Amino acid sequence: MIRNHFLGKALPLALILFMLITLSACRKDKPEQPEETPITIGNDHGVYITNEGNFQWGNAKVSYYDIATDNATEDLYQPANGVALGDVCQSMVLFNNKAYVVVNNSGKVVVVDPNTFVATATITGFTSPRYFLPVSNGKAYVTELSGNAVRVVDLNTHTITGSIPCAGMTQELVLAYGKAFVTNESKAYVYVIDTATDAITDSVPVSRGGNSIVEDANGKLWVACTGGSGTSPALYRIDPQTAQVEAAFTYSNSATNPWRLRINGSNDTLYFLRGGVYRMAITDAAAPVSAFIPTDGRNLYGLGIDPNTGTLYLADAVDYVQRGMIYRYRPDGTLLGTFFAGIIPGGFCFR
Repeated sequence: MIRNHFLGKALPLALILFMLITLSACRKDKPEQPEETPITIGNDHGVYITNEGNFQWGNAKVSYYDIATDNATEDLYQPANGVALGDVCQSMVLFNNKAYVVVNNSGKVVVVDPNTFVATATITGFTSPRYFLPVSNGKAYVTELSGNAVRVVDLNTHTITGSIPCAGMTQELVLAYGKAFVTNESKAYVYVIDTATDAITDSVPVSRGGNSIVEDANGKLWVACTGGSGTSPALYRIDPQTAQVEAAFTYSNSATNPWRLRINGSNDTLYFLRGGVYRMAITDAAAPVSAFIPTDGRNLYGLGIDPNTGTLYLADAVDYVQRGMIYRYRPDGTLLGTFFAGIIPGGFCFR
């Protein structure tokens, strides 16, 4: 029986029912999470979304959005394998008809069939893997947040076969002219690895906080740096053949620093997060100062550009607890639609 705590008397039944109905009507529940069943993706055009999940909760997921049907599946892995993916899904790469899913806090890369998402192998032995880059048909590099090394992986045996010493927190990397260019969030350099010898052969001085890197239509590399330790937030253009900086585009305001640098399918337009979404042609003489797509009160955490259509995908992490929201925009900035993903969506992988 419900009692009035001020008067110590039982409340009338009619009043109790009225209170329960009122509370039910006023409560704002989190969106219900659908019951997922295994799906087969086939050869349709779509996008995978890597959802970090909450640190040490083991609730990382990979979602999938089918563009033709406008349907979103929140979790591909657990329905297909009967177990959860792991703790903190960082990134994903499609290569040679396989998907390589990097699970950071679980210290592993899970190899899955990209159509069914059934696991076929697991690569272990990492400290805190971040990003995966195939450098040949049989070899890949994996960066580490706290391992002070870039790991060398045999793609045939699914094992770590070597380590390339590299102090600091290595992040995104890209392959150009037989060399891997590696960003380092805790150092003011981009490191250059000879993929034939698996050794660092050079370093390119940039601002501290290098976090993302892309290659443009002219074969030049662009790096986003958050700055720090006396260096400014900046974008850098690097000639990969000479390992020299060709241009630097700096920001004086460090409140919102450039990250999640991405490029469109024709490789002539850059996009990055700085609170909102900023857009810059590779031929521009200055960095953009106004957002192409404003924040609008959202917690924008991930950015992807569909290489086939130029559609922008924006991930809103909301409060880092409930499911994230994905926003789709046309190349002109017009909103196309939204759909739910998992908790803390951060990365996009297009097929």
